[in-house]
Amino acid sequence: MSKIQMKTPLVEMDGDEMTRILWAEIKEQLLEPFVDLKTEYYDLGLKHRDETNDQVTVDSAKATLKYGVAVKCATITPNAQRVEEYNLKEMWKSPNGTIRAILDGTVFRAPIQVNGVHPTVRTWKKPITIARHAYGDVYKNTEIRVPGAGKAELVFTGTDGKEIRQTIFEFKGPGVIQGLHNLDASITSFAHSCFQYALSVKQDLWFSTKDTISKTYDHRFKDIFAELYENQYKEAFEKAGITYFYTLIDDAVARVVRSEGGFIWACKNYDGDVMSDMIATAFGSLAMMTSVLVSPNGQFEYEAAHGTVTRHYYRYLKGEETSTNPVATIFAWSGALRKRGELDNLPELQAFADRLENATLDTINSGIMTKDLALLYEGEAQAVNSKQFLAAIRERLVQN
Repeated sequence: MSKIQMKTPLVEMDGDEMTRILWAEIKEQLLEPFVDLKTEYYDLGLKHRDETNDQVTVDSAKATLKYGVAVKCATITPNAQRVEEYNLKEMWKSPNGTIRAILDGTVFRAPIQVNGVHPTVRTWKKPITIARHAYGDVYKNTEIRVPGAGKAELVFTGTDGKEIRQTIFEFKGPGVIQGLHNLDASITSFAHSCFQYALSVKQDLWFSTKDTISKTYDHRFKDIFAELYENQYKEAFEKAGITYFYTLIDDAVARVVRSEGGFIWACKNYDGDVMSDMIATAFGSLAMMTSVLVSPNGQFEYEAAHGTVTRHYYRYLKGEETSTNPVATIFAWSGALRKRGELDNLPELQAFADRLENATLDTINSGIMTKDLALLYEGEAQAVNSKQFLAAIRERLVQN
């Protein structure tokens, strides 16, 4: 069988722990036998990020700007325990946050639905897509551990030397301070991406923050969205028969739970991080959610929305069998290959991406799945380990 030829490389960002193990197996079992895979490889495993002082993360993002399409494995964002475990030089920032900042993109996450696994929220009939702002907030924060009593101030010094100064808090004892920032340009790019994506899929767009409490920071998001909608997108939305509305995030949560789905929910960076996990879990599993970072200049980075599956990795290191769900990682690869095929005018590569996704879903629909899905499946389910699940998908790929 001749392999499908690629014209332009994908940027491949390898990752950590159990997802790194699955990454290699997916390539070996489901990709390389069918596609003459061309990638520019970057090792974003935590040890290599530490060895390069995280320069490898920056380099991978710059390569994505060059080649236009990337696929990323899940990676560790280290905390204090990880710094000790891996003997790191420092507590490196989130690699996803670094990549998002360089690409200035918006993350769109949507659940992968299969027959026999129904949402926990009984009213949900259609997927809910989370549009997550990809810059700033806690992912680019500055923090101080306050040692004792004193006054904390927020100070901005303009290039003209003028200061804006505001008291944060008068500390009577130890505490902590966190400084957040965002950029009008990034918020504007986020809003444009959300409006354009909503028009492309013809779905309503909801946006939520907490501007009643954050009367400057969150209100700036609200104002930029409102200005762009009124001045640039309102007519197109009305023509497409879709709507845009803003509401407080607590009200949005209540509306989402009562809805039937089928819309885009735009959130600030951290809100989107949390809510996408909630949506994924309620639809079935964190391992059943697609994630794509879209830059305003047309670059795309595909990844799974979940973490590195640490618990399974430690079992794997002991030689124990694991039933880790690889579906979201498979769909990251299929999404990247489809986009590469679209940009390079390779319909056979796009068709392979469709075949790969269909083979994965058909395997689940036939009753063969990993343990996490078997526990949720309404019908006869055969729980298999990860290798067996990938083998079953490959069998369907060969047959089709």
